Amino acid sequence: MKYVALLRGINVGGKNKVEMKKLKQVFEEADMTKVTTYINSGNVVFTSTIHSKETVAKILGKAILSHFDLQIHVLIYSSAEFLEIAQSVPKNWSNDQHMKSDVLFLWQDVDDESVVNQLTIKPDIDRVKYVPGAILWSVDKDLVTKSGLSKIVGTALYRRITVRNVNTVRKLAALLAST
Repeated sequence: MKYVALLRGINVGGKNKVEMKKLKQVFEEADMTKVTTYINSGNVVFTSTIHSKETVAKILGKAILSHFDLQIHVLIYSSAEFLEIAQSVPKNWSNDQHMKSDVLFLWQDVDDESVVNQLTIKPDIDRVKYVPGAILWSVDKDLVTKSGLSKIVGTALYRRITVRNVNTVRKLAALLAST
């Protein structure tokens, strides 16, 4: 079965440094196959004979703790789940000089449409959409500082998500399709 692993909090601000070549090796030593990492922020596409995301997450979490001495949350999506999220991002959303668009991947215990009610959304600035497994968010670059979504930082919900920009999400979706 194909999976995407999203690791929260590695290689951020010089903390929790993990070399992707070594991370790939740790995944392979944990019996994951066809392992591909993408950029330096903890994105891994791989296959496994294990059909339980929870089991895969536990195995990888223990392997990362053992090899890097880091207690990192490993969020696992099946290929189908990840592709569904990626395909839900509106085609005209980008992450460039004009627009900032992110996908906030949700831990299972907060993955519910009502999670949007915990957000500060400014309807005239923020474009927000819930899809199972994630919140999609976009704002014009010149309005980022006025966006209500920046208020999520430091909240209990913020500790239950990991964020990737839409460019990364689209690249991971392409890697899933090519492996």
